[in-house]
Amino acid sequence: MRRIVGSLALVLAVTACGGEVTTASGGGTASASPAPSGSASAAATTAPPAETPAPLPTGPNVSGCFTEKDGVIFKHANDLPGVITGKGPVGVVITYERRGSVCDWRPLSDRLVAAGYRVLLYNRDSSIFPEDGAVAMGKRLAKEKGVKRIFVVGGSIGATTAVPAAERLVSEAKGVKVAGVVALSGEADTEKAAALTVPLLQIGSENDGYGGADSIQRIDAAATKAPDKDKLIIAGESLHASALFDSRYGQEVIEKIVTFMDRHKG
Repeated sequence: MRRIVGSLALVLAVTACGGEVTTASGGGTASASPAPSGSASAAATTAPPAETPAPLPTGPNVSGCFTEKDGVIFKHANDLPGVITGKGPVGVVITYERRGSVCDWRPLSDRLVAAGYRVLLYNRDSSIFPEDGAVAMGKRLAKEKGVKRIFVVGGSIGATTAVPAAERLVSEAKGVKVAGVVALSGEADTEKAAALTVPLLQIGSENDGYGGADSIQRIDAAATKAPDKDKLIIAGESLHASALFDSRYGQEVIEKIVTFMDRHKG
């Protein structure tokens, strides 16, 4: 009995050490080998470190995504920043949607600059109605040397107010012609759409709860004084405003805007 207990203790001791074990009956061996180097546990210890995000700029910038390398940084209402990027006689004022930022519109801005447009983007002051902000920025851009025409561009509430803002600039921006309006996911008032006297491009998703297909069709029908009207409705989608740029429709949307502007830039 003592001999059996002693044998069992020896088996357990050897097993714990991970070595070769001889069964009590002497009928063969079983190897307790260490985990192979290619196992999941080994791979986990050799995983590459996560990428370190790029540091935010410390100099003058707009939301960390536009710096003085991109253009002229300026200050406007309540010391908020804006940027004028690109060159050329045709300017573009962009007003982003609620809870959006200038960074969301960089894909469009970069494409417009590459196409020869001068683009103004600005951090919106929530205490100022977007229409008033767009008008103020339009007047500011109109004062830039060499600017002769302006497009008013907006997303969501920025698109809704771009229509009346454009008409105000027609009469208030002396010496500068308003070339047109580009509205992404907007819901302009029908009466104000009916007063629009410049070209209009509307873009949105069919199922968007704000600025969807029904709204686009309604505004298109009301804008009878607009010398040119165009629209792009993304079927079956509910992507809102600048979210379109990062979607699989982004290239189509951006090129639609550039084509419209090229047609009306004069």
